[in-house]
Amino acid sequence: MSKVKVGIIGPGNIGADLMYKVFRSGNLEMGMMAGIVESEGIKRAASLGVPVSVEGVKSITAQTEIRIAFDATSAAAHVKFNGPALKEAGIVSIDLTPAALGPYCVPCVNLAALRAEPDINMVTCGGQATIPVIHAIERVAGAAYAEIVACISSKSAGPGTRANMDEFTETTAKAIETVGGADRGKAIIVLNPAEPPLMMTNTILVRVKDPSVGLERIRASIDGMVAELKAYVPGYQLRVPPMLDGDKVTTIVQVRGQGDFLPDYSGNLDIINSAAIAAAERIAAGMLGKDGGA
Repeated sequence: MSKVKVGIIGPGNIGADLMYKVFRSGNLEMGMMAGIVESEGIKRAASLGVPVSVEGVKSITAQTEIRIAFDATSAAAHVKFNGPALKEAGIVSIDLTPAALGPYCVPCVNLAALRAEPDINMVTCGGQATIPVIHAIERVAGAAYAEIVACISSKSAGPGTRANMDEFTETTAKAIETVGGADRGKAIIVLNPAEPPLMMTNTILVRVKDPSVGLERIRASIDGMVAELKAYVPGYQLRVPPMLDGDKVTTIVQVRGQGDFLPDYSGNLDIINSAAIAAAERIAAGMLGKDGGA
């Protein structure tokens, strides 16, 4: 076996972009695209030679060769149907909804500790974009409080994103604490209707416990984390370098998508998909017995 077969549940924009990213993967191979209706996404996958089904998660669990599945549906569907079904079938679940049945995963921060988990949650787009920076600040100066404002183009917020707005703020805030290391976290999301559409921009504010470490050390820690993140999200960058004012560190990051299926302004979708692929790559490496696997 040279590659691990994966399934995608949810043939919408996120699922389609995931599929194109799987095509580029050295460890992953498309095993099935599953939905619940004969949608454009199902037709697109079929036209590219990918096995398809409109029987949802049942069609994924029926495939004995599929070892990993991405859930790109909704938090409610993952909790009620997809998560339990995949776990029972022994298929590793990479959850792109805010359901958080499994532990939060931000690959450049904590993937090494999670590669044996049966269900990992990719937090949210805002979480993937900001938690690495919060963690980078916390590991050198501590973090009593961290707040993020994720601003995304309204055009890149589909019905799934809009339906999960409450879950976004709650899940991101919890992950800021449990993965980012802040004592208390808060998350805000803004849908920007500007034309032409703007790139995803995230403002990060951290109240540190030990400002005496100085800006230079904080900046070095952030720069190291950004380099790790750019390994799987090439369009990630510091738009405004960190500033230290008393005990408050403020910085702004921007995410430009890779344009695999979605426009480059959809950095919010690109970053969570790229993080999911990065996690799947490492899990698959372990299954294949390659160096760096679990």
